[in-house]
Amino acid sequence: MDFPFFNGRTKKRDQFVAIDLGSKSTKAVYLQRKPDGVNLLGYVIQEAPIFEKAPSPELLAEHFKSLHRALGAKTKNLVIALSVNDSLLRQAELPMIASADMRTILKLNSKTYLQRDLGDHSFDCHTLPAATGALAATAKSGEAAKGGVKTRVLIGGAKTQYLEDLQTAAKMSGLIAEEITPGPVGPVNAFEMNFPDAFQKDVIALVDIGYKNSSISIIHAGELVLNRVVSQGGDKLTAGLAESMGISYGEAESIKVGLPDEVKSNLQMLVSPLGRELRTSIDFFENQHDKPVSEVYVSGASAKSAFILEILQEELMLPCKSWNPTGSLKLQLAPETLSNLELVAPELTVAIGAASGALN
Repeated sequence: MDFPFFNGRTKKRDQFVAIDLGSKSTKAVYLQRKPDGVNLLGYVIQEAPIFEKAPSPELLAEHFKSLHRALGAKTKNLVIALSVNDSLLRQAELPMIASADMRTILKLNSKTYLQRDLGDHSFDCHTLPAATGALAATAKSGEAAKGGVKTRVLIGGAKTQYLEDLQTAAKMSGLIAEEITPGPVGPVNAFEMNFPDAFQKDVIALVDIGYKNSSISIIHAGELVLNRVVSQGGDKLTAGLAESMGISYGEAESIKVGLPDEVKSNLQMLVSPLGRELRTSIDFFENQHDKPVSEVYVSGASAKSAFILEILQEELMLPCKSWNPTGSLKLQLAPETLSNLELVAPELTVAIGAASGALN
């Protein structure tokens, strides 16, 4: 299942550069589809541009050009994954009408469907599968004839001005922004690509620990059933560790990932609130659907810490594991980047998922 949003493409592409615009760092990957699979041709992680307000198209264009050069990419096709701060991903029931009409309804009346006034946003919609029996019953009751049939829709949204700035920046950098997608879509697509059987059969939770925020997505039988953003991320863990130990932010970041035994009690107090927030989301799903979540897959820079995974496992009372989103890809990388891939792979999940969705 792929979830592209804000898609202006009319033609299938075989190569994409995908950029994951994070708050602290930007992750980019270069993927190519071949008859025998998908190749990873390059990846890069760079510091995000520093800006006080919204970044200008000029600043973004320079950043895009820097990433493109570092990847050595030959394609101009670009897919951009927006951070959870700059996008939304929601489910709602909308009238069963054309996608263009759905977008218009959301633009004019977002408060009815999204409980927020988002007149300055643009939207795209992905219609979710409905139970055949429910549709048949609705049609039989005559609701279809009255125009009362509704369908479940996955809605992606972002500020219109920001989307226009991103498209302008891409043009200024000589690239083509063919798709722009909410970041939480990335782990879903990447997980399906790597674990298609589990994606279709199991009930699993995908947790992506970002810099400022984290997201949790619950997949049930091949469908994204729940998505929630939690206002705790790696920055709060590192800053809290630095304060409690009286050390610099950089030292705390190294200790967080590399030497957990020395700071076990400090880190426990910082990670536990994140675990409780995630557990609340899992409880909500399990109560609503009467289905237990079987496993939790964690991505993001903090997923490299075995101790953080251990704390989350205790809080969630479920197996928690880091996973490699490049596992199903054919690696066509230079030796120096290949040797470092295993270490940074959890940070590439959103970008790889965005690229794989575009390739599909």
